[in-house]
Amino acid sequence: MAIHSDWSDWLPRAIASADPDGVAVWYLGCNGFVLKGRGGTTIFIDPYLGLGDPPRIIRMIPVPFESDDVRSADAILATHEHVDHVHGPSQAPILANTGASFYGPDDAVAIARDDEAWPDAYDVSDEQLVEVAEGDSFDVGEFEIHVEPAYDPDASHPVSYVVEHEGGTFFHGGDSRPADSFADIGERFDIDLGVLAFGTVGVMPHRETGTPTVTKWYNDENQLIEAASDLRLDRLLPSHWDMWKRLTADPTVLHHHARSVEYPRRLEIAEIGDRIEL
Repeated sequence: MAIHSDWSDWLPRAIASADPDGVAVWYLGCNGFVLKGRGGTTIFIDPYLGLGDPPRIIRMIPVPFESDDVRSADAILATHEHVDHVHGPSQAPILANTGASFYGPDDAVAIARDDEAWPDAYDVSDEQLVEVAEGDSFDVGEFEIHVEPAYDPDASHPVSYVVEHEGGTFFHGGDSRPADSFADIGERFDIDLGVLAFGTVGVMPHRETGTPTVTKWYNDENQLIEAASDLRLDRLLPSHWDMWKRLTADPTVLHHHARSVEYPRRLEIAEIGDRIEL
């Protein structure tokens, strides 16, 4: 399935040409991010360029680039197995063009290796698909990555990632709700910028019957601040609020919810394509 972007290739070119002092972070919309360190190491997390499954699941934001336009990447991290986190047309061409490795928990790697058969369908080797689990740590260039627990009741095996760099520490929670493990993560790491999924409750057609069904996939306002507080985030960046019709939300309301708690110390609002300094 070919992916088309109305944005052409300006975003991959901007990332490739960037020369950050520490770590630059780009928001790709949905739950996708790119991290680039001062040494040039480039990590993608949950990049998704698909359109969803219209008319049930409808993408509300542009496709920010085409996967074939990415020529510089060292790793892709997947937080769990859902299609907007593991998606062959979005991710496999990046692996094929750059030689990057794909890291994810067992069920996410199984989608890539078995269900979508990336080694057969794309120019990707089996060795590029690396299974990780909670408690693992590994280096990708100038970054040290820690695989941590997450709680997503809609996923079979979700994880979160703490990405450490001498320029700062980044946390990506995937689609996790508040988790018992977050207070421990907050004690062990000094997190400068943390990403948590935010959305509203909407009525979606049921996948099998088409019946309108109340659907809640992401944190509401109170859950998001609870998770950020447990993680002791200096800065909270809400994600996913822009993506799906009927589940979109307004992240600026979080200023009111965060006002009376110590963490997060600051709310960072980003739109698709924005660059944030870690």
